[in-house]
Amino acid sequence: MLSRLFAPKVKVSAHCDLPCGVYDPAQARIEAESVKAVQEKYQANEDADFRTRAVLIKEQRAELAKHHISVLWSDYFKPPHFEKYPELHQLVNDTLKALSAAKGSNDPATGQKALDLIAEVDRIFWETKKG
Repeated sequence: MLSRLFAPKVKVSAHCDLPCGVYDPAQARIEAESVKAVQEKYQANEDADFRTRAVLIKEQRAELAKHHISVLWSDYFKPPHFEKYPELHQLVNDTLKALSAAKGSNDPATGQKALDLIAEVDRIFWETKKG
């Protein structure tokens, strides 16, 4: 009798760790925009101290962007997403590699490439939210 009294009345499920609304590729995009902006500022400034600080900040921001993309891949995207978007695994891998390249480069073109790939992850992410 007690087991019926304390039994759950409603069963819930979610396809991610928490109910949706906590994941968003915008976090990665914002960090990657910072990477590219720092790369541009680095190119426009010859001061050695400034450049040292710029490299440190760029590397931190790139690492944060990689973290956000990795979390989407491991926690948000599930098998049905990978079935519908078979390119998703390669896209995430390419995005992480591009962010690593941007982390190790002061060329804004590498930052832009990462942003372009994040935009594609973003497009797929929002398509999965529709249905």
